[in-house]
Amino acid sequence: MLAHLTNPIDFSQVEKPVRPIHVRDAAGLDEAGRGCLAGPVVAACVCLPGYAGEMPELELLTDSKLLSAPLRAGLEQEIKKAALAWALGFVWPEEIDRINILQASLKAMSKAYAAMLVRAASRQIEIRSVLLDGNQRLPLPVLQAALARWGLSGEQIPPQQAVVKGDSKILAIAAASVLAKVARDRFMQAAHKKYPEYGFKRHKGYATREHLEAIKLHGICPLHRLSFRGCKEEEKVILSEASASLLMPLPT
Repeated sequence: MLAHLTNPIDFSQVEKPVRPIHVRDAAGLDEAGRGCLAGPVVAACVCLPGYAGEMPELELLTDSKLLSAPLRAGLEQEIKKAALAWALGFVWPEEIDRINILQASLKAMSKAYAAMLVRAASRQIEIRSVLLDGNQRLPLPVLQAALARWGLSGEQIPPQQAVVKGDSKILAIAAASVLAKVARDRFMQAAHKKYPEYGFKRHKGYATREHLEAIKLHGICPLHRLSFRGCKEEEKVILSEASASLLMPLPT
């Protein structure tokens, strides 16, 4: 059976810490792009070393939304160097429209979580729990499907715990928020080269005035989410993983 923590840690009293706290042997999980009108929702899962003192280069790490783009880019490299294991998960606009953005976000996180577990196992790294940003844990069917892709079952994975505002409280979740945000921004910058009329490199698909005016002028493109207010309900070419790979290589 897939497990939740039997004695979950109470993070509710952690309010705006000077620096996110580090939880040993726990992976962090977060997503980016949930509120955008265009582009994928991207999740990252990160397992950091045992002690915060081993990672002085991550001293400035916190919720990615509080960091400048140059600082996020620098931290991305440091996180990947320091991490014991990390992975990304993407869910594309067609599926977002089909299953809704909440389920798509949970699926992206499940994909990232499963891929990270495979990498951790290949390096003989033990992970005792996974901490998710937000108030929802990963649904059993969605997580089982992601695990099955890698030949894993529910009995082989550690328990999970949701942490409200976890990206500002837990170091591993903050790391995941940075990796997800930078990966998604990089994809949207690449998408700008194919669809420059929308200004994706500036707003990354969010509902800015520039973006909304571009949609009114040019209509929608394959990256737009038809189920979102602001995107016209009209015929579009479906963005598959194959066509997405023409914009940038897909992560595993």
